[in-house]
Amino acid sequence: MSFIIRPGEKKDAQSILDLIIELAVFEKEPDAVEITIDDLLQDGFSNHPKFKTFVAEETNGNIIGMVLFYERYSTWKGKAIHLEDLMVTETKRGIGAGKELYTSVMKYAQENGFKRVAWEVLDWNTNAIDFYKKTNATVYDEWRVCQMNEANLKQFSSENI
Repeated sequence: MSFIIRPGEKKDAQSILDLIIELAVFEKEPDAVEITIDDLLQDGFSNHPKFKTFVAEETNGNIIGMVLFYERYSTWKGKAIHLEDLMVTETKRGIGAGKELYTSVMKYAQENGFKRVAWEVLDWNTNAIDFYKKTNATVYDEWRVCQMNEANLKQFSSENI
């Protein structure tokens, strides 16, 4: 293997942001990323981090992939993890880095007593869906993702407060 998987560190913030931006382009949302390196540093690498990361690092020090996840709570199951993003740079796909990053989160969850790991996948991303199914993950077709963006939050608050 020409890469290792390790916990993300402050020094990886730019690489993590670059991969997040590359993921946004892949998901056809090239202008959606609003966070900055400062946001990543504050939110992920401060005394009370809001998320954790693992990175795939080549032997030459290049970061080629990352997975970002955080703890949440299920009213049915208890402690759970939300896997927010899993990304391997396009030129390094197919070498097993994505599987190793995915495996690292699942291992972390199992070793730390989490009852579930959940995430979303776009319905057109059949490569990812097929991979998840091969790992025995359940892919629910009947559930829909709901979100309230910043503008809608503001509008809702102004109408209901």
